[in-house]
This record gives sequence, structure tokens and C-alpha cells, in this order.
Amino acid sequence: MRLLQRLARRPVPVLLFICLLAWLSGLFALPPLDRDESRFAQASKQMIESGDYIDIRFSTVPRYNKPAGIYWAQAATTRALGHPPYNQIWTYRIPSLIGGLLAALLTYWSARAFAARETALLAATLLALCLALSAEAEMATTDALLLATIVAAQGFFLRVYLYARGRLEAAPPLWMALVSWAAIGMGILLKGPVILGILGLTGLAISLWDRDWKWLRGIRAGTGIPVMLAVVLPWAIAIAFASHGAFYQRSLGHDFAAKVLSGQETHGAPPGYYLALFSITFWPATLFALPGIGNAIAQRAQPVFRYLLAWLVPAWLMFELVPTKLPHYILPAYPALAMMAAVWLSAPRDMVTRRWQQVLSVIGVVQFVFVSLLAAIALLLVPARVGNSTGFLPIAGALIVLGLSGAALFLQFKKRAVAAAGFALASALLLYPLLSAGVAPELNRVWMSRSIAEQVARDRNANDPPPVLSGYVEPSLVFLLGTDTRLQPGKVAGNTMAQQGGLAIIEDRDRQRFLESLHAGGGKERAVDQVSGFDYSRGRREHVTLYRVTPAPAETTPPPE
Repeated sequence: MRLLQRLARRPVPVLLFICLLAWLSGLFALPPLDRDESRFAQASKQMIESGDYIDIRFSTVPRYNKPAGIYWAQAATTRALGHPPYNQIWTYRIPSLIGGLLAALLTYWSARAFAARETALLAATLLALCLALSAEAEMATTDALLLATIVAAQGFFLRVYLYARGRLEAAPPLWMALVSWAAIGMGILLKGPVILGILGLTGLAISLWDRDWKWLRGIRAGTGIPVMLAVVLPWAIAIAFASHGAFYQRSLGHDFAAKVLSGQETHGAPPGYYLALFSITFWPATLFALPGIGNAIAQRAQPVFRYLLAWLVPAWLMFELVPTKLPHYILPAYPALAMMAAVWLSAPRDMVTRRWQQVLSVIGVVQFVFVSLLAAIALLLVPARVGNSTGFLPIAGALIVLGLSGAALFLQFKKRAVAAAGFALASALLLYPLLSAGVAPELNRVWMSRSIAEQVARDRNANDPPPVLSGYVEPSLVFLLGTDTRLQPGKVAGNTMAQQGGLAIIEDRDRQRFLESLHAGGGKERAVDQVSGFDYSRGRREHVTLYRVTPAPAETTPPPE
């Protein structure tokens, strides 16, 4: 507890240090990931290459499932930190890193509305080191930055509510309202109406619970909505003209509706999906989460717990009821959960005497132990299956997980909850960089795109036309090879290569159609390289052959006699 008190004197540097230690190495070490990360990065790259920052495209087709906010952010950091051909993936991950940092800092700020510095620092660290946010902060996707905008808005709304209930002496100032509404606008530019759904459900739930809507006057909607619209409308109008309305037809009429009404892109799952994954995605804070929820329910008469429950429960139910599910979608509910857990951790242990509290603590222990053992086993088995071998780093990682997790459990049984949290968080703080920078990059068989790109760089001639991909067409390979890379089915690829020659990257399932079409067109091939591996996006093993193709001889018309 004394160490926590010392750290809480300088919360911002401490949080920045913890987050950067956990996330920064993976930012640089991990290859481009399929599929969402590489799609976002490639579309952002094409903005830079084309100079068109309104329309959004992946390869030759429109990408109209998300607004432009994340692409602007990635393009900005890549222009500032990268260089042509702009295929260094870490430059596109910087906005997610910034989003993760802001989400942690804003969680601290939100918790300070009702808790001491030590409790607020615990809440921010529990969120920062949960597996879901740690993963998103290292990937070039929308969710870490979106989370920051949601916490910024919720922190303001929480203060408004606490002031209305007499728990704060002063109302939030005007500047805070303006920043909050600007954050809502940025959230819309990142992922459409998701942020409005979270905030709307929270406001609706707490107002119905209290049977009082008057507190909503304090959010200054009359002043804030014009600020939000000023952020959103310029691009919203521009894309309507640039796409002739196709963006809204695609993003709202197809993408958003498909997610709400059916499982999109094979990502459908029944209700209970996030509850089943919770032990993994919120680890290591799962050791304290359920007791924190139980404590909040027991003290639901207090305004702060009412608001946190109104944040957590409706958001969780919304994500569970939407058919399309991915593990990171639930992230907007986790800051409320982290704050509940931190409050429970900071409570005197002699208050934790009720039977239901003990039951929830036991369930939390089971969840924590299950994931810790699972992580240790995976560290030992996965590198041997899809990497070179089980070396020192995976064994070290397994020992770190088991040793520090065991210490956390021992301290938890001794009712030294804050010390237990320290060891649990330390296990994640040491494990994540070891995994992302040491173990994961060496899993060679899952990084097929990296291996193919390296072989293309070795086999490509200076005057070659753009390479053609068939069968294996993952976005990460397009990102690494370049925007002009052609994605074609086997028969079309054969026709193309018979005319232009160069390099063709053909997966075995398309090989026969490719060769038949190539030979019919008069082209000749020579296998120059091959790659075998596991395509984790499709969940299957694949084998790719790189062909050097000589095109059909050019037809010449004999001179007239």
C-alpha cells in the first residue's frame, strides 16, 4: 500500500511508463496482422498515395464500412514518421498507442471524481493491462482510440450526474463540456454511432432507475451538439458527394445493419459470448472484477455505483444482443468494471465478510487461475507447433505467469488485496512485451505474408510489372507488396500473366486453373520459391508457390509485299 501511495503522487508519469513498457515493444516487433489491421493500414496508405483524404479505398474497391477518422489519424502519423513506400506497420499503430494511453489516463481522471488517487491509479492500471486493451493498443485499428473518446465523454457525464446528486461541490466547467462533446464527434468519426449508443444507454438507464431526467440539463447539449456536429459534418457532407451516397448505403444500410441483424463475415455468436471470453479479455483483473461488481450492487444506493452499473450493464447487454461479435467489441464496458474492481480493492478487508463476497472472490480466483495456466501452457506448446522450437523466452514467460500469479493468489488468500493486485498486474506487465516482441515474431509459420514479401523482394526484377496474387490474398500481403498488387482468381491470373509476365504468387487451390489458363495463353512458368504455413484468418494450412512467368511472344504482323 505504501508503494501505491508513492506511485499515486505522480500518476501521469507512472501510467505512461506502465503502458509504454507493456505495449511499445509489440508496436515495432509484430508483423502486419490480418485482416482488419492490414485493411485499415492499406486504406490509410492509399490516402497518402492518392492525396484523397475524403474517399476511402482498399486496393481498387471502396472501403465504406467505417468513417474516415482512423484513416486520417494513421495517415497523419505515417506521413510524420514514415517514408515511402509507407509499408512500416508501426507508423499506422501510433494512433492506437495514443488511444490506449489516453483511455488509461482518462479512466484515472474519471475515477478521481469520486475516489482517492490510489484507487484511481489502480482503476487505470487494471484497465491498461487487461488483455483486450493491451492487444488493441498495439494494432492499427479503431478500438483503442474509440475507447479514449468514450471514457472522455463518460467521465464528463459522470461528473454532471454526481454534481446533480450533491456529491461534487462544483459543476463541471464549460470547457470540459466542449471537450467532451468534441470527443463524441471524434468517436462518431471513428466508428459511427457506437459511442452514441453507449452514452445513450447509460443516460437512459440511470434516468429510468432514478426516475429523474433533470440531471441531463448539466451535459449542456444545447452548446455541445453544435460542437459535435462541427466535428462530424464537414466530412459527412463531403463523403456523401464524393461517393454519390454510396458510403451511407454501404456503412449504414449494409455494414451496420448486418452487424445488428445478423453475424457479419462469419463473426456471429449467441448471447453469452463476451461473458465466456471475459476471463481472458479482462485478465489479470478478473481476480477482482466479480467482487467489484458485487460490491457495486450492494452499494447501489450511492450515486457513483448507480452510474457505473448503468454504464456497465446496458453496454454489456447491447454487445451481447448484437449478433456480430468480436472479442474487442466489449472494451467500452471495461472502464466501469475497472473502477468497480479498484474500489473493492481499496476497501478495508474487514468489510469483506459476507458470504456472497467470498463466493464471488472464489469465482474470480478460478477465472484468474484458468487463464494463467492456459497462458503458461500456450507459451510452451504454440512455439513448438508454429515456430522454430520451444526456446528460452517461452519457458521464461511461462515461469513469469505461474510465479507471479501464484504470488498474487497467496496474497489474495492472506487478504492483502492491493499487494495481490500488484503481483497480478506485474505478471501482465512482464508477460506482454515478452510475448509481443520475443515470442510472437518468431512464430514463422503464421506469418506467411512476411515470408512471401521477403521472397518477392529477393526474386523481383527492377522492370517487373505488379505481382499477381491468387488464392492467398490476405490484406497483410497487399500492404507489404504495394497498392498496385493485383488480386485475381486462378483463371484470370493465368490470362494476366500470359500477357504481362513477372511474378505470380499462387496458392495450391488455384494452381491448376492458373497453369491451364497460363499455358492456353502461351505463357511459361518457372517455380522460384515456395512458402508453407498456417493462415490464421481462414483457419487452415496453405502452400504458396512463387512463379517467374515468361509472357507469350508478342504477335508481329508481317510486312506487306
